[in-house]
Amino acid sequence: MPSQLKTHFRFSFISFFSLMVVLGLLSGCSTTPPPASSHNNICQIIEHDPRWYKAAKKSEEKWGTSVAIQKAFVHQESRFVHNARPPRDYALGFIPLPRKSSAFGYAQAQNPAWYDYQKATGNYRARRDNIYDALDFIGWYNSVSNQRNGISLRDPYNLYLAYHEGHGGYRRKTYNQKPWLIEVAKKVDRQSKLYDQQLRSCNNLPRRFCIWPFC
Repeated sequence: MPSQLKTHFRFSFISFFSLMVVLGLLSGCSTTPPPASSHNNICQIIEHDPRWYKAAKKSEEKWGTSVAIQKAFVHQESRFVHNARPPRDYALGFIPLPRKSSAFGYAQAQNPAWYDYQKATGNYRARRDNIYDALDFIGWYNSVSNQRNGISLRDPYNLYLAYHEGHGGYRRKTYNQKPWLIEVAKKVDRQSKLYDQQLRSCNNLPRRFCIWPFC
């Protein structure tokens, strides 16, 4: 092969590889929501986008909340939509009013809790519509629930109550005045157990460390 052709081939390959790395890093910001028909099957969710597993596994190894519990939280909070927000009311049918909550992103983290997370972890560039940051937030929040309120990291029911009510609200048992919330927490508990059972039979789980599109 002529030297000029070799140089051109080498440059083209390096350029292609660099482009794939950049696209891989950019694509980590958000994921396309899995089809609604797959929301109750964690294997299908992971097959749709392996980052759902890799981001959750990274958070699990760091903070201790299982992949299944993290996914159950996201299922309840945002249905896997990266820019989910609470609904907005309208005056006179067309004038937008302020939203009832600052919750945003996969984990529906509200501003105060998100700022606390950024300060505690030093990750001031974290974004709520980034799958890795959102699941890291869930793991961090649950670890604080464990430290402050003694909730087991294997107890999705009480972890979710603390996640919704805040650590102080959980200690005051404010959830006892919200029967609907108790039912939601039970739903999250059931969902996490279903995911955990399914996860044991998922085939070819992705490796956490790999470079797209070679994963």
